[in-house]
Amino acid sequence: MATLQLLQTQPTRTHPDHPILSLLDDHNRPPDRTHIKKIHARMLRLGLLSDPYSASRLIAALSLSPSRDLHYAHQLFDQIPQPNLFTWNALIRAFASSSTPLRSLLVFLRLLSEAPLGPDKFTFPFVIKAAADLPASRFGRAVHAMVLKSALRADVFIGNSLIYFYASCGDLGLSRRVFDGIPVRDVVSWNSMIAASTQAGRPEEALELFRRMEAEDVKPNDVTMTSVVNACAQMGDSDTERWVCSYIERNVIRRSLILNNAMLDMYAKCGNLEEARKLFDAMGERDSFTWTTMLVGYASDGDFRAARRVFEVMPSRDIAAWNAMISAYEQRGQPKETLGLFHECLKEDVIADQVTFVSVLSACSQLGMIDLGRLIHASIHKHGVTLNCHLATSLIDMYAKCGNLEKAVEVFRSVDRRDVFVWSAMMAGLAMHGHGEAAIKLFWEMQEAKVKPNEVTFMNMLCACSHSGLVDKGKMYLNQMLPVYGIAPKVEHYGCMVDILGRAGRLDEALDLIENQMPMPPRASVWGALLGACAVHGNVKLGEKAFEHLVALEPGNDGAYVLMSNLYAKSDYWDGVAKLRKRMREMGMKKEKGCSSIEVDGVVYDFLVGDISHPSYRKIYLKLNEMTSRLRSSGYVPNRSQLLQNVEDDDAKEQALYLHSEKLAIAFGLISTDSRTPIRVMKNLRVCDDCHSFAKVVSSVYEREVFLRDRYRFHRFRGGECSCMDFW
Repeated sequence: MATLQLLQTQPTRTHPDHPILSLLDDHNRPPDRTHIKKIHARMLRLGLLSDPYSASRLIAALSLSPSRDLHYAHQLFDQIPQPNLFTWNALIRAFASSSTPLRSLLVFLRLLSEAPLGPDKFTFPFVIKAAADLPASRFGRAVHAMVLKSALRADVFIGNSLIYFYASCGDLGLSRRVFDGIPVRDVVSWNSMIAASTQAGRPEEALELFRRMEAEDVKPNDVTMTSVVNACAQMGDSDTERWVCSYIERNVIRRSLILNNAMLDMYAKCGNLEEARKLFDAMGERDSFTWTTMLVGYASDGDFRAARRVFEVMPSRDIAAWNAMISAYEQRGQPKETLGLFHECLKEDVIADQVTFVSVLSACSQLGMIDLGRLIHASIHKHGVTLNCHLATSLIDMYAKCGNLEKAVEVFRSVDRRDVFVWSAMMAGLAMHGHGEAAIKLFWEMQEAKVKPNEVTFMNMLCACSHSGLVDKGKMYLNQMLPVYGIAPKVEHYGCMVDILGRAGRLDEALDLIENQMPMPPRASVWGALLGACAVHGNVKLGEKAFEHLVALEPGNDGAYVLMSNLYAKSDYWDGVAKLRKRMREMGMKKEKGCSSIEVDGVVYDFLVGDISHPSYRKIYLKLNEMTSRLRSSGYVPNRSQLLQNVEDDDAKEQALYLHSEKLAIAFGLISTDSRTPIRVMKNLRVCDDCHSFAKVVSSVYEREVFLRDRYRFHRFRGGECSCMDFW
């Protein structure tokens, strides 16, 4: 509304219009930049620029027209001896709506010192907008103080601008105080406050404001309903979704593209893809947001075929569309598809951004593709991409999970601004590599840096204690979470504590924690941690108890059956193994196959136990036979207890052990890479003790650095030792 009034307000005339000025007012064919400059030249010859009214008309055309030239307008402004207030306002407004809102504030400061009359009700809304967009909180508050001291304190247009300003600065409370203080609120006031509540993640408050707006007989428009629909989308509630759609129809609200897009997003977030598709098909006008929303809706629902169809037929695919598809694959645990789409993106010369790199680095982490991760890191540096906290977190996570802890530390130390997620990612990396004490030291560094820990931080701290056997420290941090840091432990934190106690063999304490100390019912993950500990320490009786609780909560958890079967096998209770396998067959349950992967020359190769699908499988098995012979002569003895099948013949037992997927991947690494390249193998399940010993001896006999990563931690072997250097 303030914008409309400023457009309608004309500068004060000192003499009648000159005909040349009418050339600036052709609304059917607005003058372009070249035409305006020609008019400027003619006005100079006619001496019209000495007249404030004529000069202001030219400044307005240069700064507010579709073909505006702000640099030229500013230069011309500096040549006017006494610009009137309309001219000042035009320039302030133009800069406030530009990519350089700071210049709007600088012009405003000049106005305060040079203009005889000072600012008016048309000046303040644009100055406040510029302060909000920067954001410049202290400057905006100072302008608000000026307003309060003037006769404009009750102006609705200024009040609406202040609501937007405080919301942009994250102070919804002050937005509400300004809103409540406006004597007569118009629809823009309500729209501003409802939008502020929605953007602050308070959808219930936004809907309550909307009900109050109705009660005060203020008629909503499409802008109002866009914010209300966005609030409904945040809630993800189907009943609220149906109510708001019905309201829009009953009240014949104009269905702008923005409102249609908001409704499409609401349908998708509420899981109502059928209605989303109907609306999408009925929309006469669509933009990139429309297509991307439909794509994300299908991907979030797991229908990648439909999402890909939408993606393929999009009229134009900007980086937001590519990011939506790439991140959808990554978040659904499909890293190979993520990287495949990323390569397609590069082939089409689409410039990747921070969001792209975060998803791709996560995919590299899942696959252990450190070579590609390094290339992406180099590309980030080469193209001057800002290393924000999200990207720094992803790089640290990638390097740590791919085995290069030194590089993870280097990235961490190079980041100027570290939020809690950057610190937590570094702690997780240290924990994975067994540096529990270093992670604890980093925790104290974080607090010295005045960064407040969160739930994720404590999960990583407890994992660090678990991997390093720091039982007492783990108990201390769990007990300090609520009283010292104000963070209530969740079931995941208690599950981690069960793991800490279980790894240390303190199984009775772990059971007591579950049954008597947890303030919430244990989930399957907690019983799973206890069952895993029982499998390690051979406690069949307690393992059976944990197993029954676990499958009662998750009947289809194949991992529970595998763990219990392993526990029975290690205890030579083969009848128990047979009963579990029969039970799995009756339930139609299949055990997840162990798979080991290795990256060679930018390609990830997967191996299953006894795999012969690789084109070079003959060379791999020849190498494996040679390795077996050399390792035996160096003292390696197969750990037959790791064979979880009832095989009587000792040679058959050893042959079965040699076919483990980890060993095949290591053999392939030895024949496919040079002697200076570390061998990095990723396993989807736990690395067995025999493969651990095997890799340890390989690192000595073949003088190669070997990394084995499984679901639980990283194993690093150098010179026949499983060691982790203290990097801190």
